[in-house]
Amino acid sequence: MNAPDRYERFVVPEGTKKVSYERDTKIINAASFTIEREDHTIGNIVRMQLHRDPNVLFAGYKLPHPLQYKIITRIHTTSQSSPAQAYNLAVKDLDKELDSLKQAFEVCITL
Repeated sequence: MNAPDRYERFVVPEGTKKVSYERDTKIINAASFTIEREDHTIGNIVRMQLHRDPNVLFAGYKLPHPLQYKIITRIHTTSQSSPAQAYNLAVKDLDKELDSLKQAFEVCITL
């Protein structure tokens, strides 16, 4: 079969960064983040969190190819923020939300 091994879907190879940043040279306050070994699940969650930020003008993601296990997230922000700041804020907010969800789940289990 031509498909890559299953472990290649989630194991980041040695020497490869999990997240890489590339500034857009044509649009001010725009950048792309490449996230290795992720799919639509993380892409859509991060995109929706970015849309909650009033300083984000555009946020979208794509999977370049079904056999490439990475997503590319594009962010365009206002002059009050940078794409890196918006991305970091979105990830921190998601972390807080998931912690809250985990705590609520653990409370329900112990009842």
